[in-house]
Amino acid sequence: MVTGTRANVLIVEDRPEIARLYQSWLSEDYDVTVAHDGDEAVEVFDDSVEVVVLDRRLPGRPGDEVLSAIREQSECNVAMATAVEPDFDILEMGFDEYVVKPLTRGELIGTVERLIARDSYADSLQRYFALVSKRSVLEEHKSRAELDDERYREFTEDIDDLEANLEHCVDRFEHRDFEALFRSLEEEPEEPGHLVE
Repeated sequence: MVTGTRANVLIVEDRPEIARLYQSWLSEDYDVTVAHDGDEAVEVFDDSVEVVVLDRRLPGRPGDEVLSAIREQSECNVAMATAVEPDFDILEMGFDEYVVKPLTRGELIGTVERLIARDSYADSLQRYFALVSKRSVLEEHKSRAELDDERYREFTEDIDDLEANLEHCVDRFEHRDFEALFRSLEEEPEEPGHLVE
C-alpha cells in the first residue's frame, strides 16, 4: 500500500441499493469503485485495488470465480460479504475475511480498516525483523565502544519508532487478525539474497 494516498476499494454487489449504501459509507475515506456482477468486477479490477468487498452470489460469474480470478493477478485483501452462512468449503477459498450480511456501517468500515492495517502491519513487521537482524549482527561483531556511533544510535532509534508503530497497530487488531497476518507471513515467498531496506 502506498502511504499518503487514499486506498482503493472495489465493491462487488449486484443489488444497486446495497452497493450505493456501501459506497456512501466508504467514500469519505477511500476511493471506491463499484461493480454489479462478476464479469464487470474482473474487468475493472487492477493492481491499484487494495481491498475488495465481494458478494458471493452474483449474476454471471459467481463470487468464488471472481475471487479466483483476482488471486491469479493479485494478493490484495478480499472480504467476502454475503448472506451465505459459512460452511467448510470456505477453507479452500482465498479470501482474507468473511462477513455475513446484513452489514452495519461500523462492520463494513471496520472490516476495510482492519484489512488495510494488516497490510501495513505485515510490511512494518518484515522491516522490523530485517532491522533487528542487522542490529544483532553489529552487536555481535562490534565492541561497545565501536557501537558508540551516531549512525548506530539513529539506527536503534528507527527500531524504537517502528516498535511503537507496531504496538499502535496491534491495539486495533482482533484475534482473527493475528491468525490471518501470520498465515500471510508464512505464505510469503522468500527471495534469496533479498534484504528488506
